[in-house]
Amino acid sequence: MTRSFNQQFDQHGVWRRSFAKRLQWLSGWLAENELLDQAVAERLRELEAQMRTSKVMVAFVAEFSRGKSELINAIFFAGYGRRIMPASAGRTTMCPTELGYDAAQPPSLRLLPIETRSEPHSLMHWRDEPSHWVDVPIDVEDAVQLSEAMAKVAEVRWVPLAEARALGFWSDDTPDDNPLPDPQGRVEIPRWRHAVLNMPHPLLEQGLVILDTPGLNAIGAEPELTVSLIPRAHAVVFILGADTGVTRSDLAIWREHLVTEGDAGDTRIVVLNKIDTMWDTLSTPAQIDAQIERQRQGAAELLGVPLPQVLPVSAQKGLQAKIRRDAPLLQASRLPGLEAVLGEGLLGKRETMLRLAVDAGIASLRAEASRILHVRQRDLSEQVLELQGLRGKNASVIRHMRGRIEQEQSEFESSNVRILAVRSVQGKLLREVYAVLGSTALKADMGRLASALKRPGIKLSVRKVYGETFDALRNNLREVQATTGEIQSMLHATFRQLNAEHGFTLQAPAEPDLTSFEQQLTQIERSHLHYLGVSNLLKLAQADFCDKLVRALASRLRVVNEAAMGEVERWSKGAGAQLDAQLKERRRNFGRRLESVERIQGAAGNLEERLAEIAAQEGGLAELQGRLDELTALLISNEASAPAAGASGRHGIVSAA
Repeated sequence: MTRSFNQQFDQHGVWRRSFAKRLQWLSGWLAENELLDQAVAERLRELEAQMRTSKVMVAFVAEFSRGKSELINAIFFAGYGRRIMPASAGRTTMCPTELGYDAAQPPSLRLLPIETRSEPHSLMHWRDEPSHWVDVPIDVEDAVQLSEAMAKVAEVRWVPLAEARALGFWSDDTPDDNPLPDPQGRVEIPRWRHAVLNMPHPLLEQGLVILDTPGLNAIGAEPELTVSLIPRAHAVVFILGADTGVTRSDLAIWREHLVTEGDAGDTRIVVLNKIDTMWDTLSTPAQIDAQIERQRQGAAELLGVPLPQVLPVSAQKGLQAKIRRDAPLLQASRLPGLEAVLGEGLLGKRETMLRLAVDAGIASLRAEASRILHVRQRDLSEQVLELQGLRGKNASVIRHMRGRIEQEQSEFESSNVRILAVRSVQGKLLREVYAVLGSTALKADMGRLASALKRPGIKLSVRKVYGETFDALRNNLREVQATTGEIQSMLHATFRQLNAEHGFTLQAPAEPDLTSFEQQLTQIERSHLHYLGVSNLLKLAQADFCDKLVRALASRLRVVNEAAMGEVERWSKGAGAQLDAQLKERRRNFGRRLESVERIQGAAGNLEERLAEIAAQEGGLAELQGRLDELTALLISNEASAPAAGASGRHGIVSAA
């Protein structure tokens, strides 16, 4: 039997929570056995947070009145026994609406007034300004109250023409796109610019984020919606009318906002909604199926997507069937087929990405912990050879050995000067990296684009400036890559010298590869080229539109730069933490060697007893290595299941070591 999206997402959540617990247990075990250096601990915390808080965003996009909100109701909220998202005839969702859950915030509907559009700030800025939002408390147990609260996203205002023009809902250059004024000359505009619903719905609690969008081609549409929000979505559900197929406005939205260079990608799912309009008592079921199949094939051909990604449904009948528990009607609505594609495709890919991230992190962690165990094992072996050389020796020989150990310790500590110098150079080069990818440099790059867009008249050269801007951003990444290469060469040379002089096993971590961030920049560049085309020349003549476009673009580019800086910072910390761990182990080894000689010299313990103690420690290290391999293999294994909670959980893992 096909599992619903809700069931698959619930299973995905269980898997993630199980993995997060395992990571937490492993972290505790490593810390208790002193195998967790700073960089590995930070990487482990990142992995655990990623597993617990990773979001999966699904964006629903369509022209007005295609049934977006009804489809959201049918897939996610049928359990309430009524509609939660407003889904009446005509235009309902007037502003972009995000549905998610943040346990740190009380359940509420937050609404950003439309008047904020008159100020030069992006949506990203307003998210950090809670005082400018209107909070509507919600009761998640009361379906009627929740539905009434959500009805606010459909609220409108009637404003004078001048105000509509100032807020971007009226253009003298494109009169055909303008709304119809009422007899008093007023224009209808949305009351709210953006809405965020925070509610502890079971799916939202597990990291699902739903984005319901108004018509993207409507005048006044938020550029940031298509520049930042939709590109962040892991899947986009594009909804058409099954009776109309792909209309001109549908095709415009698809080409301008959802595809890049004709490539729809496998994260785009096309839904032919309202197939119930084809349920005709004068046609046979076979004839109806043939009509639906023709619409599917036509949509797939026009949009350039594989036929399996075009799915016919009736959201309305699917919602009714779930509420009434009408299995035959649910099957006829074909909603389970869409839920299966969403679950198997979207969640399967997300789970694969998380597994790859975990596997890479665990492999790195195991290598570093094994390196620390190897250092300890080698130090113990050196102690055994040293102590065996004392058999039958007199007190003066033992005193001489103590002096030699102290001299080695002094020479070792003197090498700290060179290590500090290397770290100073490394810090200087890293500051250069942050300067190249920081917000100040990005503002300068975006400033040149903004200046080109602000020039009066038709901007025929803006495409060239746009390309030059992205070339500069990519060159910034290449410059950073060259700097990391310089740091890597310095680390290799320093580590080789320290390994030769002090018997370390230092190995410089793999240099970060920033080409993926270059590719992200190229994807962003291509996805916004349509804004610079002939069809948008009149919009580009509007200063307000250009300002919003640049702000939205800058917000998205900042995310790429910050991610690249984070990658470089993790790499740098990894190298430093590895060095710190081996310095710590070596200092500890000097202490053990001196303690052994003092005990033998002072008759506090005989030589054979000390050798027996070291042999026991060596056996303990072998057990630790075996347990490390076992625990990390358990995490990486796809078939692993979480241990039972409680006393047999984390305590069991630690005590078994």
